Amino acid sequence: MKAYVLIKLQTGEIVEALHQLRRLKGVVSADMTFGPYDAVATIEAPDLKSVGQVVAADIQPVIGVLDTLTCLVVDVE
Repeated sequence: MKAYVLIKLQTGEIVEALHQLRRLKGVVSADMTFGPYDAVATIEAPDLKSVGQVVAADIQPVIGVLDTLTCLVVDVE
């Protein structure tokens, strides 16, 4: 299962937070963005429960992370 996690970060913590996010198991990529969210992380996990665990237990505790919005990828093929 794949998901995009939109992340609001604390000012001044973006670079370090991205470095930490990129090291997490399940995070395929983490990039800075412009707009209402400061970064987007692409995660892959075996099931929905695992997606939730990556977001809640790994991404949200990263220093500088203020808020997240998880968008599940839906395969329409």
